[in-house]
Order: sequence, then C-alpha cells, then structure tokens
Amino acid sequence: MFFAVISAFALNSWSENRNDKISEEKILKEIKNGIELDLNDFNSNIKGNKLSLRANDYFKDLVSGKMVKQDSAKIFYITLFRDYVPIINRSGYESLKASGMKTVTNDSLRLQIISLYDYYYSIIDLLEFHSDEMKSYPNYFKPINSLLNPYMNFDKDNNFLNFNTPIKISEIQKKEILSYLWKIDYNREYKLKRYQLIIDAMEKVKTNIQKELSD
Repeated sequence: MFFAVISAFALNSWSENRNDKISEEKILKEIKNGIELDLNDFNSNIKGNKLSLRANDYFKDLVSGKMVKQDSAKIFYITLFRDYVPIINRSGYESLKASGMKTVTNDSLRLQIISLYDYYYSIIDLLEFHSDEMKSYPNYFKPINSLLNPYMNFDKDNNFLNFNTPIKISEIQKKEILSYLWKIDYNREYKLKRYQLIIDAMEKVKTNIQKELSD
C-alpha cells in the first residue's frame, strides 16, 4: 500500500512538472516569435529613419542653393517629416504574466525578459508616443512648408511634383529652416541609437530563449 501511494504521488508530481515544462516552452516560443516580429518592425523603422536623414540632407542643400535632383523632391518631402511608430507584440509577455513569472524557471532569462518588456521597450514607447519634442510632423511641417510652398509645383491633379529653384528666401528664413532641420536630424540620430540599444537587448533575449528551448 505504501509503495502504491508513493508511486501515485511520484506520478502526479512528474505529470505536474511535465505540464509546467510544456507551459514554459509554449510561452517562451510565443515570446521568441513576438521578438522576431518586433525585430522586423524595428529594423524597418531604422531604414525609414535613415531615409528621412537623407531627406534632411536634401533640404539642407535645397535651401542653401545647391543643385538637387528634382525627381527626388516628392519622396524626400514626404519622408522628411515622417514619424515611424513601432508595433510591439506583447502577447507572449502577457501570457507569461498571466501564468506567473515563475513559469520561466531560468532566473537569468526571466529577468532579461522582464527587463526587455518593462524597461527597453518603454524607452522607444516614450520616444515615439509620449515625447512631443521628438515628433517631426506636428512640430516642423507647418513652419517649413509655409516657407517652401511658394516654390512648389503641382501636376494637373494637384499632386506635388518638385520645387522651383533656386529657393529665394532671406538669410533669416534660411536659418529658420536650417534650425528646424538640425533639430529633426538630431532627434532621428538619437532615436537610431536607442533603437540599436533595444535591438541588442532583443537579440540577446531571443538567443537565450532559443538556448533554453534547445537545452
């Protein structure tokens, strides 16, 4: 009778441990898949910000009287003010919180996951959603456009084509535009550094999750 009770207890404990391990594996895979989606989105935003930096250089040349390619005017005017909003996949982390943080038995990995979602992701969330200073379109489109629109050409369907050059604005107006472009440039460079910092943390967590799943 004693051995039957012990065997039943051991079997029940094994079953619970097995279910816990299956639950942990499922959540870790979900978090890993979410990070992979986030990496694609973040890398796309990095490319977008780099294109916008090229647009910034284009308009510095334009208002400084340098020769620019008119066939690039449209795409650069669109991307100059574009803000790139990240879409963060939190479903795996929410599943972990719902099941209990201790579901991830590796203490180091658990802390890395918490740090990624509660610290690193909050950095980009703050920059892109909550910091008015970092937003290009609402801050700079109207003042720059008001100075450049007299030199803008449109097609028969009223779509923007290019600029009449040279841009004949005063030295004060040129400095005004250049000051806006400098701030846009500074903000984008700052964002790119933060994106890289976060991507490094994402890659580390992804690698360690894969190692945990393999082990």
